[in-house]
Amino acid sequence: MTIELRDFDEADADALYEWMRHPVSVRMAAFTAEDPDDREAFDRWLARVRANPTAMQKMIWVDGALVGSISTFEMEGEREVSYWLDRAAWGRGIASRALAAMLEVDTERPLSARAATANPASAAVLERAGFVEVGRDTGFANGVGAEVEEIIFRLD
Repeated sequence: MTIELRDFDEADADALYEWMRHPVSVRMAAFTAEDPDDREAFDRWLARVRANPTAMQKMIWVDGALVGSISTFEMEGEREVSYWLDRAAWGRGIASRALAAMLEVDTERPLSARAATANPASAAVLERAGFVEVGRDTGFANGVGAEVEEIIFRLD
């Protein structure tokens, strides 16, 4: 399996939109758009991401097929990483390998990440990459319609 990170291309937007509205993915990510089916809201969000000078957005390709997205960006003065995989690509080690590749591209540290406690697979991806838990927070998660606990990770 060959994993490549490529710069985001506008042609990738439709796939990203579809992945980010898959019901199982939305529940696992928890902290998602208020209405994942609102394409106009997605397009506005994507435009903000694309306009953010601190953001580095890459698309994840496996053996020539587009399967996900990974980004680093600044939020509230901290550098953070976030990723999203097509539900069909889960469980194959792709997120771990894509994160390792992204950590070579964006070497700025410290780097933070978050995972809902109900998403142990994402927490494991972060831990394998060397992230350590530095705290927990609770907030309203649109993806589940309730307060959810999330783990806050940091890589120095």
